Amino acid sequence: MTIFFDGIALGMLLFLISVGLSVTLGLMNFVNLAHGAFAMLGGYACTILLNRYGVPFLATLPVAMIVPAIAGVILERTLYRRLYAASDLDQVLFSIGLVFMAVAAAHYFFGSQQQPLHLPAYLSGQIHLPGLDIGVYRLFLVVVGLVVAVSLQWSVIKTSFGARLRASVDNQRVARGMGIDVDRVFSLTFALGSALAGLGGALGVQMLGLDPEFPVRYLVYFLIVVSVGGNGNILGSLYAGILLGVADVVGKYYVPQIGAFIIYAVMVATLIFRPHGLFGRAHK
Repeated sequence: MTIFFDGIALGMLLFLISVGLSVTLGLMNFVNLAHGAFAMLGGYACTILLNRYGVPFLATLPVAMIVPAIAGVILERTLYRRLYAASDLDQVLFSIGLVFMAVAAAHYFFGSQQQPLHLPAYLSGQIHLPGLDIGVYRLFLVVVGLVVAVSLQWSVIKTSFGARLRASVDNQRVARGMGIDVDRVFSLTFALGSALAGLGGALGVQMLGLDPEFPVRYLVYFLIVVSVGGNGNILGSLYAGILLGVADVVGKYYVPQIGAFIIYAVMVATLIFRPHGLFGRAHK
C-alpha cells in the first residue's frame, strides 16, 4: 500500500505540471512543448530562495508560480501569439527550439549539477498506520493536487472567466464581437498554465530532481498524461496522472527490469481503446 500511495503522489506531481499543458493544448489549441521549461524555472526559483537566502519552503512556492507566470506572459505576448494560427509542425519546431534554449541557459546560470532541496521538519517523516506508512510530503502533494484540480475545474465551468475562455477558443471572431478581450484571456490562461507548471516543478524537486535537462527528461511524461487524460480535460489529466504515476512506481518496484516500460504500455493500451484519451472527445 505504501508503494501505491507513493505512485499517487507521483501522479499528483505529473498532474500539477501537465495540466497547464493540457489547457494550452486542449483549450487554446497551441502545441507548447516548452512547457517543462516553465516547471524547471519554478524549481530553480524555489531552490535558489531556499538554499541561498534561507526563505521558508512554503514561502518559496508563490514565487515559484509568479516567476514562470511572468515569463509565460512575456513569451506569450512577444512570441507565442504570432504562432497561434501556424501549423502544428511550426508550433512543435518553435517550442522544441525554446526547450533547448532553456536547457542551455540553465547550464550557463546554474551549472549541470542536481539542485538540493531540504524539506522542513513538518513535511518530513512518515505517518504510521496499520499496514501503511505514508510519507508526510507525499500526503502534502496529494492534498495540493486535489485542491488545484477542484479549483481549476470550478473556475473553468462555473466562472465568467471560464465562459470567456471557452467562447474565445470556440470562435475568436464571435467572441471579439461580444466584447471579449480574446488576447487578454489567452495571456491570462497561458500565465495560469505556466504558474501551475512552476508550482509542480518546485514541489517535484524532492521526487523528480532538478537539473538543466529536466524539460527534456520529463517531456514525454507530460505529453503522456495529456494524451491519456484527453486534451483540455482537467479531471482527465488528474486521473491520467494518478494512473500513470501508480503504474510507473509499482512497475519499477515489482518489475525493475521492465519498470520504465510499464507507463508506455499503459499509454498504448489506453489509446487503443480510447483514442482521444480517457475523457477526451473527438474533434468535429
